[in-house]
Amino acid sequence: MTTALAPEPPRPTPIRPAPAPVRTLDADAAGDHLDRLYRVALGLCGNRADAEDLVQETYVRVLAKPRHLRGGDDRGYLLGALRNTFISLRARDTRRRASQALRDDVEDVACRRTRDPQLPLLAREVYRAIGELPPRYRDALVAVDVAGLTYAEAAQSLDVPIGTIMSRLYRGRDAVAGAVGATA
Repeated sequence: MTTALAPEPPRPTPIRPAPAPVRTLDADAAGDHLDRLYRVALGLCGNRADAEDLVQETYVRVLAKPRHLRGGDDRGYLLGALRNTFISLRARDTRRRASQALRDDVEDVACRRTRDPQLPLLAREVYRAIGELPPRYRDALVAVDVAGLTYAEAAQSLDVPIGTIMSRLYRGRDAVAGAVGATA
């Protein structure tokens, strides 16, 4: 005599959030973020020529074909693309020195509205010090202090917890302050 097993009740289907709507990156509005991307690139590269090349290469790669974005904004996508391009170019060119001396024309980025001659010199020192940081500290510092992202945006962009961003910022800022001779 065999006993029939009772059929299992149907499992409830899990409720999943609706996927974010997909939209295409607006190529005409991508130029609106050029200044911010340049400042981030300058922080990553440490010199103007490499920063300009990095921004140009990023735009060439991004605008070469339509980009479909899910949620977020164009700025976040472009900053991520810039960072990925930076990493790709560094990996391809491993023999090149990580940071080079900044040229004298950085002053137009540092502070255009002041006549204080020491500000461009200090800006050059700061960007050089940022460029010499280990990548994990440099990325956090550039994302928050140069690009102006919030801690949460930086954590999402770099795919690390927000506490890690705060820790890396502290260590990165401390290293930059020590490199430029700032006293606490």
